[in-house]
Amino acid sequence: MAVVALTSASGSPGVTTTAVGWALTCGRPTVLVDADPTGGAAMLAGYLRGQMIPPDALLELWAAQQQGRLRATLPSQLMALPDSKVGLLPGTRAHGQARSLAGLWEPLLAAFKALEGTVQDVVIDVGRLGLAGSPIPLLHGADLALVVCRSDLVSLAALRSWLETLHSEFDTAGAASALGVVVVGPGRPYGEAEVGKVLAQVCGGRSPVVGSLPWDPKTAAAFSAGAQVRRLESTKLVRGLRVLDQTCQNVLSRNAAELQAVQA
Repeated sequence: MAVVALTSASGSPGVTTTAVGWALTCGRPTVLVDADPTGGAAMLAGYLRGQMIPPDALLELWAAQQQGRLRATLPSQLMALPDSKVGLLPGTRAHGQARSLAGLWEPLLAAFKALEGTVQDVVIDVGRLGLAGSPIPLLHGADLALVVCRSDLVSLAALRSWLETLHSEFDTAGAASALGVVVVGPGRPYGEAEVGKVLAQVCGGRSPVVGSLPWDPKTAAAFSAGAQVRRLESTKLVRGLRVLDQTCQNVLSRNAAELQAVQA
């Protein structure tokens, strides 16, 4: 069981698409969390095509936290996605609601960590960095925090600026190995190795790139907008998501082993 948080430094590189696709294709029981402070319950509007009215799940959990019953309430706020092992925790309806949830994130993270006994992974869409009401504790406390970025110069420039700050924060907490980058569309125009070499300059000489996802807009629409895609399981994006999942599982195992060695 692991808590993985996904974020971005700028634009729309595919954080929500990656989070939804990852949760649906990994094949394990997964809690998918929409914590994007932008609001609008993007996963319900996109993947479920607006067929459901967004519930106030996060506000319900905030109220439950005030009453000391957050962990007991969490399961009832999860929506089962059809034909999957995924339980969705919907996001806020409006961006203004995110500011009021500041006191929820740390207790909610603890509740997610407590799911370890249920063998459920947690995949969190944190949204773009720097937004008002951003759930930073979820990012800092995740077992793996991944910044999703495209490989063009504009995206990389924004990422480099934010990554320097994030690396400093994670390194100070002794968790530098929990911070990584996922490149969307390698080769458009820069490849993984080129991106990693540039970003290593602000990450203590270590490339933060843990993997990449192929450029596949048609398949991406299946996860971002509920589009019907023939032979979904054999598409480039789904294959890429499975490779990324395995790579991240290896990173998590290595990090856990290193932590145990330090504690010993």
